[in-house]
Amino acid sequence: MKKIALTSMLAVFAVSGAYAANAIDGNPLYMPGQGHAYSVTSLESHSENTNAFGLNEEFGFGVTNKLAVAVDTTVSEDEEFDYMAWDDMSIKATFRALEKGNWKADLIGAYTLGHVWDDHRPFLAEEDTGYTWTLGARAGYVASNWTVAGHVAFNYLGDESFNWNEEGEHIWALGLDAQYLIDSNWNLVAGVEYEGKTDDWAHDAGEWNGYFGVNYNIDATKFVGAYVNGSMAHDTGDWEWEDGFGYGIKFGIQF
Repeated sequence: MKKIALTSMLAVFAVSGAYAANAIDGNPLYMPGQGHAYSVTSLESHSENTNAFGLNEEFGFGVTNKLAVAVDTTVSEDEEFDYMAWDDMSIKATFRALEKGNWKADLIGAYTLGHVWDDHRPFLAEEDTGYTWTLGARAGYVASNWTVAGHVAFNYLGDESFNWNEEGEHIWALGLDAQYLIDSNWNLVAGVEYEGKTDDWAHDAGEWNGYFGVNYNIDATKFVGAYVNGSMAHDTGDWEWEDGFGYGIKFGIQF
């Protein structure tokens, strides 16, 4: 089965967003206003296994104009529900450390359970569940019709929540996301991220992840989008596209 995994280090930063008055529309520097909640639901499949689907839900809330919290989870199925899984679940906090004119910068912390349950293994099976702590930052420039934002993150993946030992993996990510507003309804989004492990750099030089999408604003509080994504791994010394590509649709709403 080609695994469907919508949540990743990339997804921590490339979430749905806004550029003016916190209108949700796919911007990578989105922050909900104080007292406002948002929901982004994504459905994804893969070109090499069109019988498999992943469903991701991110729900967030603006505690203040500078602090937002969110819960993110993914479930998947394959072969008409012959296989079902609860792939991951995470909680995230975003703090807007800088907002000066068009310049914005955020600090981000997240905690993720890497495998929750499937129909072949029990809930939070000890040998299969990974626990990831993430610390990162994103910053960028928001113009009248475009946004460019960079991000960096450091992740620790271990087999226990609070046991940071030598057996864990240290993963860092560096990326760039952008949005271009075509008009008041349509916009384009794209991004690329490099992710690598610091523990075994000589044998695993990491991978590139990229995506491209089109969003349509139903109004200032709702949008729908379609996107494709893919990865390149540096396993053999030559950059090669991994088999196939992912594609999906999403729906975002702010309350």
